[in-house]
Amino acid sequence: MKKIIIISMIVVVVMIGLSGKVYMNAVEPVKDVKAEAVKRAEKEVNLTDTNRFSLYNGNETIYVIDGKLKNGDDVYAWVPEGKGDITVKKKTDGISKEEAVQSLLNEKKPTEIIAVRLGMEKNIPLWEISYRTKGNLLNYYMIDFETGKERLKIIENL
Repeated sequence: MKKIIIISMIVVVVMIGLSGKVYMNAVEPVKDVKAEAVKRAEKEVNLTDTNRFSLYNGNETIYVIDGKLKNGDDVYAWVPEGKGDITVKKKTDGISKEEAVQSLLNEKKPTEIIAVRLGMEKNIPLWEISYRTKGNLLNYYMIDFETGKERLKIIENL
């Protein structure tokens, strides 16, 4: 009986170790692109502090950095994958995450908000909100970051 318990414990430990290794290998590429995007933003737009980093996959891949400039302004930086100009906007020059969600709630009736993230389509900074409606249908609501008024795209009932 002791052998079975010991063998079971060894199998569990090995499985946990393998799972950790697979996870670390999966996360490594994101760490690499984050380091590259932050380095590029520091060099090209004088970004000094980085609070958050996220990926946006729309028509093109954009890396979004929440940080500060040398002058102390709180900003978002949209860094395109590869070449292309970095777009920097002060946080106060656009609507907040909460205001974007409120815009969705005023227009739609989601049963669950899945994620809210910054992105960019056709050089327009935007908030993308993914949410579910009745019947567990997936939807995307994209709203202009600067004005908060223009709905750039709505994808419904996936």
